[in-house]
Amino acid sequence: MIKILENKVAIVTGGNSGIGEATAHLLAENGAKVIIMARREDEGKRVESSIKKEGGEATYIQCDVGNESIVNSAISKAADVYGDIHILFNNAGHGAAGDFPESTTEDWNAVINDNLNGTFFVSRAVWPFMVNSGGGAIVNMSSLAAQRGFSPKMKEVFGTTAPSYYVAKAGIDALTRYMAGVGGDKNIRVNCIRPGQIMTPGATRGTINDADGGHHVFESMFDLTQIISGPGYPKDVANLVLFLVSDQSRFITSEIINIDGGVAAKI
Repeated sequence: MIKILENKVAIVTGGNSGIGEATAHLLAENGAKVIIMARREDEGKRVESSIKKEGGEATYIQCDVGNESIVNSAISKAADVYGDIHILFNNAGHGAAGDFPESTTEDWNAVINDNLNGTFFVSRAVWPFMVNSGGGAIVNMSSLAAQRGFSPKMKEVFGTTAPSYYVAKAGIDALTRYMAGVGGDKNIRVNCIRPGQIMTPGATRGTINDADGGHHVFESMFDLTQIISGPGYPKDVANLVLFLVSDQSRFITSEIINIDGGVAAKI
């Protein structure tokens, strides 16, 4: 097997479960030394151990991406472990319940902080190390929510997430374009992905391993609007991230790529 990330050092935030976990495994399989950053130590250590058992190289570093000082410390520790940093997958984040205008200020601030601010904090801390490494690739995690609108009837039938999630992800789209412009003369490429119906623990009713495969919380909406039937899985997203951080995508930057089965209802 050709390891297309041989000798590369990669940081995956939120690498303890779901898309982050799948991506950490795939990057390690392709030769990267992977730094797993997440808040929950038990889960992070489990992923680290699993990668090592598969013959890969991984290190877990506890990190809360919404806390600027903790982020700076965690990135310094990552650089101490492997030296260079070539790859960053800004995957950590979460949504919230609630509708506009009833959603709370606390939820608004938490979602904006852990998604948008967290992407900014980690990227800013990694940037000088990536410059010193001669360049690299960053992939930011957005969402179909940054692009999709809805009518009153759609909201009534399918429901929606909190407004803070839509806003945070749209901000990440804009930050991606800005960072890509700054990184152009530094050999740093910055792209962004927008998953749709992906079967992750946080977006699935029941468990993904149930006999019926579990159900996405917005399954009915996606099943109605997707061109390709069925849900996607974390490995599908991981495959896209691998492409975007590898030299196979060397001429791609500032792009925002949907991975959603071709949802036709987009604004």
